[in-house]
Amino acid sequence: MDALDRVIKPKTKRAKRFLEKREPKVTENSKNAMLIKGGNANAMVTQVLRDMYALKKPYGVLYKRKNITRPFEDQTSLEFFSKKSDCSLFMFGSHNKKRPNNLVIGRMYDYHVLDMIELGIEKFISLKDIKNSKCPEGTKPMLIFAGDDFDVTEDYRRLKSLLIDFFRGPTVSNIRLAGLDYVLHFTALNGKIHFRSYKLLLKKSGCRTPRIELEEMGPSLDLVLRRTHLASDDLYKLSMKKPKALKQKKRKNISQDTFGTTYGRIHMQKQDLSKLQTRKMKGLKKRPAERIAIENEENLSKRIKKD
Repeated sequence: MDALDRVIKPKTKRAKRFLEKREPKVTENSKNAMLIKGGNANAMVTQVLRDMYALKKPYGVLYKRKNITRPFEDQTSLEFFSKKSDCSLFMFGSHNKKRPNNLVIGRMYDYHVLDMIELGIEKFISLKDIKNSKCPEGTKPMLIFAGDDFDVTEDYRRLKSLLIDFFRGPTVSNIRLAGLDYVLHFTALNGKIHFRSYKLLLKKSGCRTPRIELEEMGPSLDLVLRRTHLASDDLYKLSMKKPKALKQKKRKNISQDTFGTTYGRIHMQKQDLSKLQTRKMKGLKKRPAERIAIENEENLSKRIKKD
């Protein structure tokens, strides 16, 4: 048991507020990511982690010191850092002769490693090498995935889910169209993943709808898939389980068609159409003989019920 697990009861109000922030919530906070540099990381891997931290701000923690650890052999140090910094996502960079320019991206569940994927960097252009205007800090990006591998192969499907979790940013209820100015594009082609970052520019088009252009702003990476550590199907389903408070209650007698039109069903008592009020026209008025016959039938039915 480490020092973080021994905290049972807070002794101060500040510690109580700190622990309350980390308690499970119906609507969780935005996921934070920690970017860790390995003990033998080179200049390229270090710059990649800095650029990823620039994209993740303010939902990221960059560890500047080198940490001698191997995520695929021992995950205890990653779990310790995750609990200490309250981060559920991580990116680990390292470099050695066997696996040069190595990048490990993964996520946590209950402060334990859920799944992680190892990627190799084959080509890299830094954020500072592309001399174009950049997006402001904290901008929520638009994510685009191209390539059949993201929908066919299980490793690529899990990688797509990891990348969405890592770069999606905070959950918002409304979208401002003027704020959609940042695109992250991932292409799976010939066993490689091409990662590109663009700034969206709105140009004059002569009409109300502007003309859209993409301007590369960096970083730019060509990645290759190496090792994977994926969670089992049962654990993966458990991590995606939603609380009961978020599940929509099923409403009776209400349905929707394929076009989204809502229909409601109303249950009413049986109506007596003989007493229905209609337009008062001479042609629709009952004659005295008909009126007397109806009254006789009603009186007869009442006598039968009494007997």
